[in-house]
Amino acid sequence: MVGSRSRLASPRWRRCCVSRPDPARGRGGFTLIELLVVITIIGALAALVGPSVFRNVGDSRTSAARSQVELYALALNSYRLDNDHFPSSDQGLAALRVAPTSGEAPRNWRGPYVSKVIAPDPWNRPFLYSSPGRLNPESFDLYSLGRDGQPGGTGEDADVTSWGGPVQ
Repeated sequence: MVGSRSRLASPRWRRCCVSRPDPARGRGGFTLIELLVVITIIGALAALVGPSVFRNVGDSRTSAARSQVELYALALNSYRLDNDHFPSSDQGLAALRVAPTSGEAPRNWRGPYVSKVIAPDPWNRPFLYSSPGRLNPESFDLYSLGRDGQPGGTGEDADVTSWGGPVQ
């Protein structure tokens, strides 16, 4: 070393390269209490908002089932216009996608009457179809039993039917 002072002890080097807390910037980070308060507030908001969000999910499933029943009912009516009859209960809703080869043969099948595969209801159960219908002997019964899979019910458990009433 040439000088009596080492390079590490020089004031110029300390200003440049040694980090020191800056009193003007304040303290850094959050305390544990502050974090717990924020987490508590977020939890309280989730407890207030959560039930209404889940209720809306249930309502949207019921609306989706209603839309699917209406779509399939329109397709079934188109099938009847072309073929002078509805698909039989044995042929089912699959007759809307592929011409039936069993039962009463369609006279003038112009399908497919639905553009996609026949999907299950929003609760992942198949739609129930019968023709002639028990409640609609001149046409068909098409319905979903709702979330609970049982006849009757209210809210999300209510039946979604092509005739608008409950399954009896």
